[in-house]
Amino acid sequence: MTHPFLDLAPLSAARFASIEDRVARLLHTEQDVVIMQGEALLPLEGAIRAAAGPGTTALNVITGPYGQTFGNWLRDCGADVIDLAVPFHTAVTAEQIRAAFAERPEIDFVSLVHAEAATGNTNPVAEIGPVVREHGALFYLDAVASVGAEPVLVDAWGVDLCVIGAQKAMGGPAGVSAVSVSERAWARMAANPRAPRRSYLSLLDWKERWVDGGRTALPHAPAQLEMLALEACLERIEAQGLDAVMARHARAAAATRAGTLALGGGLEPYVHDAADAAPVATTLRAPAGTDAAELVARALESDPGLPVSAGGGALAKEMIRVNHYGPDATPATVRGALVALGQALAERGLTVDVTAALGAADAAGR
Repeated sequence: MTHPFLDLAPLSAARFASIEDRVARLLHTEQDVVIMQGEALLPLEGAIRAAAGPGTTALNVITGPYGQTFGNWLRDCGADVIDLAVPFHTAVTAEQIRAAFAERPEIDFVSLVHAEAATGNTNPVAEIGPVVREHGALFYLDAVASVGAEPVLVDAWGVDLCVIGAQKAMGGPAGVSAVSVSERAWARMAANPRAPRRSYLSLLDWKERWVDGGRTALPHAPAQLEMLALEACLERIEAQGLDAVMARHARAAAATRAGTLALGGGLEPYVHDAADAAPVATTLRAPAGTDAAELVARALESDPGLPVSAGGGALAKEMIRVNHYGPDATPATVRGALVALGQALAERGLTVDVTAALGAADAAGR
């Protein structure tokens, strides 16, 4: 038997490099971009372990669960970690970052999540970047959820390590990811004796065997199908126009928030200020006396394909997520989620107005 997915010619180094170049354009960067053959946790962890170690003083911003994970990795590396945690219903501010530097001027590494899809907030990187650069710290940014949904301007913001994945707003595969690396970051890695080497986590291996060699010989066989899927989603974004893709996500977020406020029943946005809300996903606080996971389960009975889920871990009972990203950043997704959640709330005796919710969503999403 033959199959079009199984009988492809090997992916050439030139084509691999061309996909990296497209990612660089998406991130508005002249830095080196390395596409890694695994989900985004691979470069997220690899970049921290390469750039941090004993002697590193890291400011780790926590606005959701990924910030907590980064702090754990930094401590594993031997870094002195200062956690700056803010309530998950808000975002960190540049003033809070500046205050942290004033208190601990030896900070030389800052880790931040741009958009936390898990909690529905987004952080003002454009304002934070200049503060980090002013103090000379290395700036590590998780833009996995934000890329494609809102601007990611690596060079303009002074980001030294920016990790992305394609599975959310880009509407692409989860099996490959990418990281942009500044010259400052490469130098920090090279000076770190604990940076992974001869390891699947190693960015320095990619630099020596791929980047420094002119990107002519791949260090190992690439994930062929995932690379082609990444190329396809980049082509789709380029054809639609990045501004149009981001605008589609912004409309979906605005419509979901407006529809929720009009729906009633005690359901309300989890992130208090719309300016702090991520365009990739809207999180909602379940009404008092209800269980978010139960409401979601009932909503999905009417339409199992809706991108609606309960919050993770401790948030499962209080948070509902509407994941309007990628192909789901559409009015149909928003309307479907509002109808299903409205029905679930009504079945519990709560007063809702689905007609008003749909009207408000349509008006806000224009």
